[in-house]
Amino acid sequence: MPGTLPLRQFDLVICDIDGCLAGEGQEAFDIPSLTAVAEHNRLAVENGDRPMVTVCSGRPQPYAESICRLIGNLLVPCVCEMGVWTYHPGTNRYEMDPSISAAHLEAVHALSAWCVAEFGGKGVTQQPGKNASVTLWHRDTAFLKTLLPLVQAECDRRGWPFRVTSTWYYINCELTHVSKGSGLDRILGDLKIPRERIAGIGDTTGDKCIAERVAFFACPSNAQPAIKEHAHYISPLAEAEGVVDILSRLR
Repeated sequence: MPGTLPLRQFDLVICDIDGCLAGEGQEAFDIPSLTAVAEHNRLAVENGDRPMVTVCSGRPQPYAESICRLIGNLLVPCVCEMGVWTYHPGTNRYEMDPSISAAHLEAVHALSAWCVAEFGGKGVTQQPGKNASVTLWHRDTAFLKTLLPLVQAECDRRGWPFRVTSTWYYINCELTHVSKGSGLDRILGDLKIPRERIAGIGDTTGDKCIAERVAFFACPSNAQPAIKEHAHYISPLAEAEGVVDILSRLR
């Protein structure tokens, strides 16, 4: 009978930022594609015929908040700084993971200071705006990756509780008990949307936590081969164009 079926198959899309909504490098935003995502979100609110899109990212909270505004997500919480923060656009509320203690923050400051002393003279800088993690950058990514075992060894030696990993352009040092996954669990616990009503989009192995919490997972064409193995659909298009293509298949 009319009205007995849901207007849409999914209620929410959880999307990574770097490599999906924005490029991994310093290229300009794909404004036409992001405008299409914003239009998708507008129609999701007005018509209820498609899922809302929010973000889950390692980027600092201000950047994630800006992306939410850019794509017209003014309602659904997002995950920032690899789970350190959740941001709630509808109420302008910022919540740090309550399991992060003063001792954890002291370890973050100690690691940051050690990295400055050890690598600052070699041109290694730290991504600004992070509160409970440390992200290292160097223009020579090959050189940067040689530092990863040194950072991990120092964390182990001093008993600092960090998980040290690398992405395309960064080394990320994150508290071992905090992740995109723990951040997602926090917002999904608030939203109470069942897994079968959630879709996800990601491009690196760091987005496996998204794939594990959704019923449908997709990747843009630029995604790492290892994460493509978890995808139900791989777009022939890259980055934001790929996201728009994926959204066009979700209702």
